[in-house]
Amino acid sequence: MSHLADKQIKWTLNHIAKSDDVQVKNMSKEEMIKAGNFHKSFPQYNVTPLTKLSNLADYLGLKSVYVKDESYRFGLNAFKVLGGSYAIARCIADELGKDVSEVPYSVLTSDKLREEFGQATFFTATDGNHGRGVAWAANKLGQKCVVRMPKGTTQTRLNNIAKENAEVTIENLNYDDCVRKAAKEAEETTRGIMVQDTAWEGYEKIPTWIMQGYGTLAMEADRQLEEDGCRPTHIFIQAGVGSLAGAVIGYFANRFKENPPVMVVTEANAADCLYRSAVKADGSRVDVDGDMLTIMAGLACGEANTVSWDILRNHASAFVSCPDWVSANGTRIYGCPLRGDKQVISGESGSVTMGLLHAIMTKPEYKDLKDALKLDENSQVLLVSSEGDTDPDRYHEITWEGLCGTEKEPFEDLK
Repeated sequence: MSHLADKQIKWTLNHIAKSDDVQVKNMSKEEMIKAGNFHKSFPQYNVTPLTKLSNLADYLGLKSVYVKDESYRFGLNAFKVLGGSYAIARCIADELGKDVSEVPYSVLTSDKLREEFGQATFFTATDGNHGRGVAWAANKLGQKCVVRMPKGTTQTRLNNIAKENAEVTIENLNYDDCVRKAAKEAEETTRGIMVQDTAWEGYEKIPTWIMQGYGTLAMEADRQLEEDGCRPTHIFIQAGVGSLAGAVIGYFANRFKENPPVMVVTEANAADCLYRSAVKADGSRVDVDGDMLTIMAGLACGEANTVSWDILRNHASAFVSCPDWVSANGTRIYGCPLRGDKQVISGESGSVTMGLLHAIMTKPEYKDLKDALKLDENSQVLLVSSEGDTDPDRYHEITWEGLCGTEKEPFEDLK
């Protein structure tokens, strides 16, 4: 991990062969409104903050920088619950022959619905946040949940899921193999339902619902930006399998059809399947396998979501592969803001876009990328901090102890 080549930000503009672009319609404003109305039925629902970092924008030479802070989402410290809860509701509504508007939170948690629907077991694989969201939603709705986690997962993340009455284990498998294990178990279980935030051939309906659930945060951010008189020129969004990226980029591609923002997909270089697919540029998907060791646990996914890939190949402007120091710097920048700016507590998977934006605007070696993205004093940038300090020990290692300090220093092997 100490080779200089492993420490450089890699990027490519989008030259991918276009498809028929059939998936972007699923991320329309109408679909997001439907998901948003469902989320509003939860007593825990509040619009998460959109934080404007004016002094940082001045420092970086940008017009404005906005951050959608998902650490406040439903008290779960991450955005993932938006997708899991909506997908479970859609599954229940589908089985009962109802529209999702007929099964708000009050109905889903009622004795009458439990008598009508009974009990299912929702299976999923996760690095942490998605599984916690699915487990939380299943627990609230009186359903069973089984969660499989990949090797390298921390005990803290497992404990957070176990608190939601889920059966949860850490397997000696990487993330993508955990997905396959959970899917097989769901198939073999009576009333077992796989609720996964990635899609593959033959499994796309539920992942599409999950992505539509993520759209709630995009729609909220859009309204908040509009209230502040901002029309974003640039959106940086992180990706593991690409579900969040597909939802956000799909939403804004629909929102600004004639003149969309420059939209940049950002990955961990240990799991940069989207970047590698973009470099190949023929429309096929390139998988990454192995352990995929990175501090960005939520982005350690080596196989792209087929639904989101169709959106990204048609609407993303660029794909960027980032080493761990980029994320670590982002966490520190958020946590130690310039005087007058508000602090944002952002975990490793939430902060990589901030670290990337800072590197592009301050490091001469990335001037070509800055120019290619047309970032300047007129740019209005939207970022999403997708999680807070979901692993407090790792957060303190980064912010207090300098884990993954800079690209000029050797990395320590991840334990």
